[in-house]
Amino acid sequence: MKGSTHRRCYCRDPKTGKPLGKKCPRLSSRKHGSYSIRQELPPREDGTRRSFSRAGYETLKAAQADLDHIRALLGLADADDPEGLAQIVELLEKVGDEKAPLPNVEETRRRLSHGLDLTSRLTVGDWLDMWLAGKKGRQSAISRDEGNIRLHLKPRIGHIRLDRLRVSHLSEMFEAIAEANVEISEGNAARRMAVEDLAQIPWKGREHRARRKVLKAAIDEMEPFRRVVTPATRQRIRSTLRAALNAAIAQQLITFNPAAHVELEAGKRPKALVWTEERILHWKRTGEKPSPVMVWTPEHTGLFLDHVEQDRLYALWHLIAFRGLRRGEACGQRWTDAHLDDGRITVAKQLVVDGWEVYEDDPKTDAGARTIALDTDTVRALKRHRVQQDKDRAKWGSAWVETGRVFTRENGELLHPANVTRRFIELYEEIGLPPIRLHDLRHGAATLAHAAGADLKDIQEMLGHSSIAITADTYTSLLPETDRAIAEAAARLVPRARRTEQAADNDADLEADEESGAEAMTDGAGESAAEPGPGAPSAHAPRTQTAPDEESEAA
Repeated sequence: MKGSTHRRCYCRDPKTGKPLGKKCPRLSSRKHGSYSIRQELPPREDGTRRSFSRAGYETLKAAQADLDHIRALLGLADADDPEGLAQIVELLEKVGDEKAPLPNVEETRRRLSHGLDLTSRLTVGDWLDMWLAGKKGRQSAISRDEGNIRLHLKPRIGHIRLDRLRVSHLSEMFEAIAEANVEISEGNAARRMAVEDLAQIPWKGREHRARRKVLKAAIDEMEPFRRVVTPATRQRIRSTLRAALNAAIAQQLITFNPAAHVELEAGKRPKALVWTEERILHWKRTGEKPSPVMVWTPEHTGLFLDHVEQDRLYALWHLIAFRGLRRGEACGQRWTDAHLDDGRITVAKQLVVDGWEVYEDDPKTDAGARTIALDTDTVRALKRHRVQQDKDRAKWGSAWVETGRVFTRENGELLHPANVTRRFIELYEEIGLPPIRLHDLRHGAATLAHAAGADLKDIQEMLGHSSIAITADTYTSLLPETDRAIAEAAARLVPRARRTEQAADNDADLEADEESGAEAMTDGAGESAAEPGPGAPSAHAPRTQTAPDEESEAA
């Protein structure tokens, strides 16, 4: 196919105003005018001619380079590949119409060999929308992906062409997300301080009301409270993008997934810690929790269950505290899956929160669908709860909503899991217990089972984990008493010479110093119901350590 370069200028005849074209006398100078190229392309299906033309080259060398570039692109298609040639021609026509730079030859060769669309201008944002619209699976997972796309991915990389997304783009994105945490923390601190100042202003008095009005207006203009994006969250953002880009590879839109190669800080699961006396004192002094995941001691759990024994959802708190059900599993438990005479329940459904909407779903994993043995006290609590529910059903009559759930609202409607969490916090705050999440009762159940002698496999099956590594790394914490017993047993394995009188005297002095320190701490901090000593009695403490008697079995 023919192609050519030529030089022309845009000078006009001063008398007629018409372009001089090749008649311009100044064309003899190479510095006058500019060069243009024209390359014939294969004709259209109807036989009409078409070509690629471009002007404005300052030198013949630059014009000839682009003409050679076009011919190299046309030469990418084999003689027996009319479809490939048609794609290249369509690409050149589009580049010519948009006056865009000529595409890279090697990049075009790669896309052509992989069967990718050469004219695609699909952006990352466009593809993420398409991928999300066709995504199948759990609604909770889809909602999580939607949030990651809306809040993080589209605002930062949505404008980039999908086929031009690189690892460097993602590295810059995640660095920017991490740096934004400083701004988020400062904004949260400013808003929190303003809210605290507002709470200190009295309601009465014209001057006070004016101050409150000004401060409320300032708070309304502030950014709302936002969560910082932790390393674990950044890992989930990458997971969403990686899944979307893998789907793009399957659709032959791209051949490389940069999300699989970007380096991120590991999102480590927080380690559960037990609320010891020292940690409680630190929390009271500073308001800081030692870890995002905290576990009550058996004494704390006993105090809580004693306090809530008359609460309408007592059986739910008891079930989670001892058998480690997830919140959604407990709220979704059905009477048809409760076999109280046999002392077991089957976890077959759960309630999931999407935004504020609640829907029923299968357990979180295949391992989550499990059968759990119940202790006698839990069976007794569930039986009492069933009797009370029958009374409520009779009281409400035709207004009762029959859901078949074990735990419901007063009229039989489904419990909203978020309201269950709110009620849990209200109950433990009433007696000043150190703070934990409702999910941390699940950690506590694993810790109690571990201390009672259950091995990790038993605990994994009780909690419904798909991996025993999660159980070992996250859900079991050593209670201080158990840890101390292990330490003493290990020390006794090593034979030592008879202790000297000096060593015995040193131990006696140390014990005396510790007793003095303990008395001073008691005088300064005072006693509280939230800090029971190891010997403090609890109606629930012995039940976790002794087998039920015959009378209990009969009940």
